[in-house]
Amino acid sequence: MNDSAKRSKGSSINRVLEIVELVSVSERPLSPADLAFTLDIPKPSIHRLLQQLEADGFVQTDWRGLIIPGTRLMKTAVGVLTSDSLEILRLSVLQRLAAEVGETCGIAIPMNLEMVYTDRVQSNWPLQLYLQVGDNVPVWCTSSGKLYLSSLPKAQRKRLINNMPLRPLTNNTLADKQQLEASLEQIEKTGVGVDNEEYIAGIVAISVPILSPEGHYFASLFTHAPTIRKTLAELQVFVPQLQAAAKELSLMLKEATTSDSQ
Repeated sequence: MNDSAKRSKGSSINRVLEIVELVSVSERPLSPADLAFTLDIPKPSIHRLLQQLEADGFVQTDWRGLIIPGTRLMKTAVGVLTSDSLEILRLSVLQRLAAEVGETCGIAIPMNLEMVYTDRVQSNWPLQLYLQVGDNVPVWCTSSGKLYLSSLPKAQRKRLINNMPLRPLTNNTLADKQQLEASLEQIEKTGVGVDNEEYIAGIVAISVPILSPEGHYFASLFTHAPTIRKTLAELQVFVPQLQAAAKELSLMLKEATTSDSQ
């Protein structure tokens, strides 16, 4: 391969990585023109590269023609946090938190319109909710899912709510779109996701965000309890402990991505 071909190949790889990085850290969906301007890539080239990235599943185009992360990009992000090298450190944080709260604690990451449990430390109580690592839960009636929805731009959030089947799973499920939006606005203000028996009757839950190295929402750190043991108000007393643990996990994520890029 001659020097010219090597430079061309290297340039293409760099451009692909720059596109993936910008799409993953952007607070809002970007248009191809936005990407072309920000990264100084000719429009014909940006369209060609985006077509390849979309075909490979790293990005996808929403109904407005804007570029958002694809399934493979989301799985890559999940892989960073759930890598074996970080597992012991993650679990040590969760074990300490579970001991402080006295309830099961875990991490959930958004995947499409569901939340996926990636880590979980059970409490020692005989009565508890058994949801395993890898299980999926709805995004619109769980504390971790509602926290994720609250992090989205308001216009995007409203479109999602309008298109989601808000089935009443319990008497407390917010199946009314206006009620759900009001709840999400409150969560956006407080930074604390809540589930007041909305997913499973007799179970309450709270969650706080784990932030990406860029300071954006990445995952939810949650805890839940049966109401015969703790009310929602009693569980919310432990918000400071969850926030401190989430800060530790965010730092781990930052250190992991920094070391991987060196």
